[in-house]
Amino acid sequence: MKGLKFYDKFMFFLNTIVAFALLIGYILPFIKPSVFPSISVLSLAIGPLLIANGLFFLYWLFKIRRQLFLSLLVLIIGFVNLSSFYKFSESKKVAHEDNISIMSYNVKSFNRYKWIEEDGLKDSIINFISQQKPQILALQEYYTKSGTALFEQYPYHYVQTSSPKGTFGQAIFSQFEIINKGSVGFENTGNNAIYADVKVGKDTLRVYNVHLQSHRINPNVEDLQNEGGKSLIKRLGNTFKMQQEQINQLQETLQTKTLKTVICADMNNSAFSYVYRDLKRNRFQDAFKVAGNGFGRSFDSNLFPLRIDFILADKSLEVNDFKTFDNRFSDHFPLKTSVRIKD
Repeated sequence: MKGLKFYDKFMFFLNTIVAFALLIGYILPFIKPSVFPSISVLSLAIGPLLIANGLFFLYWLFKIRRQLFLSLLVLIIGFVNLSSFYKFSESKKVAHEDNISIMSYNVKSFNRYKWIEEDGLKDSIINFISQQKPQILALQEYYTKSGTALFEQYPYHYVQTSSPKGTFGQAIFSQFEIINKGSVGFENTGNNAIYADVKVGKDTLRVYNVHLQSHRINPNVEDLQNEGGKSLIKRLGNTFKMQQEQINQLQETLQTKTLKTVICADMNNSAFSYVYRDLKRNRFQDAFKVAGNGFGRSFDSNLFPLRIDFILADKSLEVNDFKTFDNRFSDHFPLKTSVRIKD
């Protein structure tokens, strides 16, 4: 670092830290959270680390310094990961008479406890869904006492509670007949996963609605500061260990590969995590990466873009559309995709 002023030496020191952290982040999807729970927390920070390394590269480029090669090399190594964070290409939109529209939405119990200081959000959510008219609707954090009559356009539904009082859980609504259904009961938690087999013409499509262990992060900066870094990291590490166990349970029901499958999931983790890679494996495609664009942000955080909600489609299905809606009726944004069962 000869020839660098003190300020630039300090900047390169910071650059080295974020470059090393990003390199560690690249290997996190291959390491079980139970091995290094605290380090697994980095999976939520890959997006900011990519941005930080990009800014450092521009900083050194502007100064015409060879230090630019550090972040450039790290970004090149992780180039394959960029599409999980930001999709540069235009959205794919293919209209087809056999398209099946599917929406996944964490409705935060229709704002029952006023997490968002705004009235009428329940009606806003219902009206939004009525306008979008998805043929299959997967809702996480569904408030069961709201009643299924909220969505009269769906003659078939499956609601499974997961909270101790039986008032919250997951729901699947369908315009197609549900011929089979089941629940994956996660242990010692209010989160769970359900599935429904729907009859689509001569085919059967299995739809999962998955809500992995919540990390309960308040996106407010002041609240994060009050909790403290060590406490937050320890709590998140334990959460990711639980998510790993939940994915192991879920995988047992995914062994039936004869059924074409779509997974609607609030993973409470990013596309750079072990649980995302383990669930996706070689069988599923990420609908956002196939047909979406931009950041694909699905969680309303004022810190940085977070994509923790996903729709994964079996590779035997053709993904023809994907959109993340930017409405703030919940702390999550709704996702909608169109898939077609290949001939």
